[in-house]
This record gives sequence, structure tokens and C-alpha cells, in this order.
Amino acid sequence: MSQLRNTLVQCDLRWEDPQANHAHLEQLLGELDSRDTDLIVLPEMFATGFTMNSREMAQPMAESQSVAWLQAQAKARNCVMTGSVAIEEGGEFYNRLIWATPEGALTHYDKRHLFRMAGEHERYGMGSERKVVELNGFKLLLSVCYDLRFPVWMRQQPAEGEHFEYDALLCIANWPAPRRHPWRTLLQARAVENLSYVIGVNRVGEDAKGLAYSGDSLLVDFKGEPLIDQPAHTPFIETGTLDKTALDAFREKFPAWQDADHFQLLPGVG
Repeated sequence: MSQLRNTLVQCDLRWEDPQANHAHLEQLLGELDSRDTDLIVLPEMFATGFTMNSREMAQPMAESQSVAWLQAQAKARNCVMTGSVAIEEGGEFYNRLIWATPEGALTHYDKRHLFRMAGEHERYGMGSERKVVELNGFKLLLSVCYDLRFPVWMRQQPAEGEHFEYDALLCIANWPAPRRHPWRTLLQARAVENLSYVIGVNRVGEDAKGLAYSGDSLLVDFKGEPLIDQPAHTPFIETGTLDKTALDAFREKFPAWQDADHFQLLPGVG
């Protein structure tokens, strides 16, 4: 397939109340399913908000109500569901992005760059592996919020004999309103420098700490031009389409990838 329909869900979140957030999201999504979309993207920590209370809110994958909810929603809607939740594993806690397919399969990415200004690095463990998933002929690199500030981590790292590692970068966030300009700028920059689409989903509203979130969720094309860009602070659900034919044509017409610097990420270096 040469197209991928992505639904961006920009919404407010109930603080540390998974059941309320599940119910709220189900109401927002309504009857949205595979007739309308291939992928539904929820904000970072969609079940709790950006909580540092990891020891109370995190559950093992097999016992996580939010993971089970994602799986059930993916099956019922017959499309992929993704968002991050707090997960406990081996005595450590992770801000884990879950990729749930309609067939019941789960893939995950643990957030690599932890937001020290909120103490996230003291409450959660650092992820160690990049993760690329495939859907409808598209390869997507998964990332979470603060990762967006670190271009080396997100740079195309194609295998030998290939030109591109991924076709779209997916970034989910709880990115506060005072820093909305960097969020918007970095989403577009990542698209331009990697010759890829970028899907950025952020929340709106205010959390229990009084932090306001402007949303500014964007779907950006490979030229850095927004395809979805709604007014700030406004909840919305909107679907945009990625076109592989258009992407491939641009990459051939403007082959900047041929002049890219080769590099290798070393273990433990973010």
C-alpha cells in the first residue's frame, strides 16, 4: 500500500486516573475505526498525565489496564493504537510507548531521553533501543517527547545497502505551552533533515501541577510543511494521509541523503 491514514488525538487528560481517561478517550473516538484510519495516535502517558509517581501508577505489561485497553481498542476498531504508559519491569519503571495491532501483537519503545527538569530521570529508567515499526508499507521510528530535542538519536540510520531507515517519525508528548515554539520547530526540523514525514501528538489542558499544555499537534510532510495544524489549546481529532509515492518521488528528486554524514551510536551515549 502507498498510503497511511493517521489520526491525531489532541485532548485533555485526567490526572492519574486511567479509568477516567480510558472512558473519556472512548467517548472522543466514537465510532472511529478502520473505515476511517489505519493508526490512532494518543499523547504521552495518555492514562495518567505526565506523572512522576511511577511507583504507584506503573504496572507490569501483563497486568497493565492501559495496555489491555489499547489492545481491546485496536481489536474493536481494527486499526493500530499507540500511546505511552508507565510500566514496571524487573524492578525498574519505564515511560513506555505501546504499539498495539488489531491482531493483538504488542511492540514497545522505552523513552530514551528522560526530562531531568521534572525529575523523570530519577523516577524512570532510560530506554536503550531505537524501535522502527511497519504499517501499510511505511516504516515508522517511535519516540517520546524530550527525545525530539536530540537529533542524533532520531537521525536516519539505514542498514547497509539501503538509503533510508524510516519513512515517518512518530513523537508523542506532554510538552508544556511555554515551550511550544521549540516543539513546533523541532518537529519540522526533524522532517526536513530526515526527508521523512513527522507525526507529533501533544495534549492540551492543565495538569495537577498547574502546567498548561497548548497541544500544537502537527502532521508534517517531508519538506517540513504542516499537513495538520489546528489552533493551539483546542482539543481535536483529525486524520491525515501519508503518501509513499510522493515521498519516494521527492527523495529521488532531492537526494540530500547522498551527502549525509555516516555515524554510529555507541552504547550508553544519548
